[in-house]
Amino acid sequence: MEISLREKIKEAGEFIQSKTKIKPRIGIILGTGLGNLTKEIEIESRLSYQNIPYFAVSTTPGHEGSLILGRLVGKMIIAMQGRFHFYEGYSLEEITFPLRVMKYLGVNVIIESNAAGGMNPNFKAGDLMVITDHINLIGNNPLIGPNDDKLGPRFVDMCEPYDKELIELYEKVAMRERIRIHRGVYVGVSGPNLETPAEYRFLRLIGADAVGMSTVPEVIVAKHSGLKVLGISCITDECFPDKLEPVNLAKLIKVANLAEPKMTRLIKGILGEI
Repeated sequence: MEISLREKIKEAGEFIQSKTKIKPRIGIILGTGLGNLTKEIEIESRLSYQNIPYFAVSTTPGHEGSLILGRLVGKMIIAMQGRFHFYEGYSLEEITFPLRVMKYLGVNVIIESNAAGGMNPNFKAGDLMVITDHINLIGNNPLIGPNDDKLGPRFVDMCEPYDKELIELYEKVAMRERIRIHRGVYVGVSGPNLETPAEYRFLRLIGADAVGMSTVPEVIVAKHSGLKVLGISCITDECFPDKLEPVNLAKLIKVANLAEPKMTRLIKGILGEI
């Protein structure tokens, strides 16, 4: 007999609850090169994805593959040190499963971070962009198939995928910390190849400021689950069609690591305000 998604969520959630006393209210997803935020967390439990029922395993460089529960700025949080991607061969249900489990555990706010290529000419490598909206060009949707009304509505309204109050709070904290940030639209693509010059021109033409290979499916499921979302992109390279250079993954991770202290200050500042 096939196990339902709701049963899988319950089994994974109960397993996590059996390993911790933390009752998280805020979930944080740490993208490429941004995993060191965990050094700031008072860790109560660290669980390998391999040991959690129905969790996939991260195969992307810069994604450790641990679920961390603890306190950050006095708030009980759950953090994914590494995420899953469509290009790894996982289904969108598998990719977004951790969001479902976070909801089961009591999370009501999700902070999404990612590394992205900047297409807006005002962006520089190492800048941070708060996501105000997104475009889904992954070619699939995690909500396709039978809908479980107990998990969320059949037709999810996406007029505000990223919470306006959280965006304003993020900008308030950035101003206080004197950190340069941008607003922008994130476009999600499947990867794993990077874009051609013509594709960058097209993505910019349709209104995108940054491009990446994650986040969008997670946000769709977060909204389906009734969660508030804040999205932050670390711009790791400048994707300007007329002066593209071959991408070096090690260099991208280095840029993300250098930008991480700014990300950490902002996330801690936001948590202090929530």
